[in-house]
Order: sequence, then structure tokens, then C-alpha cells
Amino acid sequence: MLVARQKINENIAEYVLYMFQIEDLIRAYDFDLEAIIDGYVRPQLPDSSFIEQYKEWYRDLIAQMKSQRIQKTGHLHDLKDIIVELSYLHNTLINISNDEKYKTLFTAATPYIEEFKEISNLKDKNAIEIVFHAMYMKLLLRLQKKEISAETEEAFDAMRILIAYLAKAYHDMKSGSMNFLNN
Repeated sequence: MLVARQKINENIAEYVLYMFQIEDLIRAYDFDLEAIIDGYVRPQLPDSSFIEQYKEWYRDLIAQMKSQRIQKTGHLHDLKDIIVELSYLHNTLINISNDEKYKTLFTAATPYIEEFKEISNLKDKNAIEIVFHAMYMKLLLRLQKKEISAETEEAFDAMRILIAYLAKAYHDMKSGSMNFLNN
């Protein structure tokens, strides 16, 4: 909860990936609020004064996931909305503001995005959704302590750099400091 609040304000890409992880955590604990609090939250909190806030936050997420029928797979509507915003921003940077640096980063990442699209079950997803799924896969591989080949690391790096630039542009856009016409 506290991490999510910090990430949504500082790095929208990290927020999305963090929330993907929280969705999976809720699924892993079979939507059992007390098990999440006792098995995951409480051991990480140095100060138990936040427990009630965490309970409320997880209770709300559990209710949202159930009402949105994403108990097995899928993502919260709020996360999907953020990815749609990022996808629109991606298209704006390429097609309207003609951001040369972003276009260069996207060109470098495109072969890897296409390759990931082909080997995954994401054929109906846009480039930005694919990048988020690839970055989440990298996070899961790291958590499982699985080795990542140099070629795969190169692909992840190209996508990571692209999404980092896009995340900064997103925060600039939200703060009003982005001028779409002068790049």
C-alpha cells in the first residue's frame, strides 16, 4: 500500500509492475485477507500501526478483483486504464510530437517486442502491453532466481529503457510540463 502510493507518483511503470505482483500475490493466497496479512504483510512491517490500513487496501483489491472477475488471470481495470494511457502517449510521441529519441528507443526495442509477442500468448496486445508483460516476466524470473541469457537480457534492457522513457514522459504529461509540439 505505501509502496504503491510512492510508485504511482514517482514511476508509473514500476507501479504497474508492482500491482501485477500484488494481483498474483492475492491469487497465491487464494483471496484470503487474513492469510495475506499474517503471511505477507505483517512479517514485512516494522510498525504494526499500519496493519488496519493494509487490511483495508487488500480488502478493497480483493473485492475489485472478484467484481471484475479476474480471480484466475487478468488485471484490474485501473491498471488497464493506465496502460491504455501509456499506449496513447506512446502513439503521440511517435506520430504527433515526432519525438526522435523515443522513436529511436522504440525502433531498437521493436524486434524484441515482436519476438516476445510471437513466443507468448499476447498476439492481440499492443506494443506497450507486451513490454509490461515482458518486464513482469523478467521480475518473476529474478524472483525465482532463474538464469537469464545474455541475449534475453539484451532484449529486456531495450524494453526497459523504452518503458523508462515513456514513464518519465507520462509523469511530465501529468504534471503539465510536457510540450508535445517541441521535442
